[in-house]
Amino acid sequence: MTVAVSFDHLIRLTDDIGLFEHALGSVPRREHGYCVDDVARGLVVLAREPAPGIDLVRLLERYLDFVLAAQAPDGAVRNRRDVDGRWLDDPGLDDCWGRALWGLGTAAASAPTRRLRAAARTGFLRSAGRRAPSPRAMTFAALGAGEMLLAHPDDRPAHALLAAAVDVIGPLGTNPAWPWPEPTLRYANGSVPEALILAGMCLPDKAVLADGLRLLAWLLRVETRGGNLSPTPVGGRRPAGDPRPGFDQQPIEAAAIADACARAHAATGRRRWLTGLDRAHTWFLGDNDSATPLLNPDTGGCYDGLEAGGRNLNQGAESALALLSTAQHARRLLGSTP
Repeated sequence: MTVAVSFDHLIRLTDDIGLFEHALGSVPRREHGYCVDDVARGLVVLAREPAPGIDLVRLLERYLDFVLAAQAPDGAVRNRRDVDGRWLDDPGLDDCWGRALWGLGTAAASAPTRRLRAAARTGFLRSAGRRAPSPRAMTFAALGAGEMLLAHPDDRPAHALLAAAVDVIGPLGTNPAWPWPEPTLRYANGSVPEALILAGMCLPDKAVLADGLRLLAWLLRVETRGGNLSPTPVGGRRPAGDPRPGFDQQPIEAAAIADACARAHAATGRRRWLTGLDRAHTWFLGDNDSATPLLNPDTGGCYDGLEAGGRNLNQGAESALALLSTAQHARRLLGSTP
């Protein structure tokens, strides 16, 4: 069984400016405004939706306009905006910069019209020459650079950015029990092996590809419990001493695993990665540490977190997009929904 891809809740969370970050239940919390982190994620999901209707094309255009408006002339990116359209922070090179490049690169490669692809590519090039000190920001940027290279293999700024991201992510650890290139698992962990797999495909570099696949296989072992996905909780996970399972588990973790497994399958054609994708997909349906579905079939939204005794009942943008993203992969690779 696969989750039907419904954009109803995403549309409910969106107004004429952008995508509201938070919700109380399924109702947007307008007072918290919008952030590039979520709007760029929305751009990724909409850009890779096959044959989108006019309502989704318009939604993609709105998200693209939001991300482009967040860019400073030097390529740095603002993140937070209020309901009156005012930006609340200064441009920087934080995670929002990396996610903006992810969204822009994906839209430049896959948006449904030539005009939207051209606008996204212009925005991508505006920020692609910068470099962030944060490995995770560079990881997100690498995903956009890789999408650009899949569509435009000779794109030199994308090639340089992707190569720089591999350097910043750093080599795998030498301890087989903890090859992760950071002292702890943190957030959106699947994005790290996905970036390496994508770099291995696009640069191309067989050693980097092998590292990405090995790291993903290890992450799946660490984040599997009793045959089900058991993601790193919001507080992170250390090499030893943390309770298993850990809570609060976030939908973004399952979505990042799904992204990485879909990418690994594209790189290798091996069915073992579809098993990981299926675990991420069924995590949303209740095959998880609390035996609790995260999908809300009435709204089309996703609950914000899995807790030891159930779930967080709010249905914000990040969770909705995590569900949609994972459902897209499942529909394409695991079978169609009737």
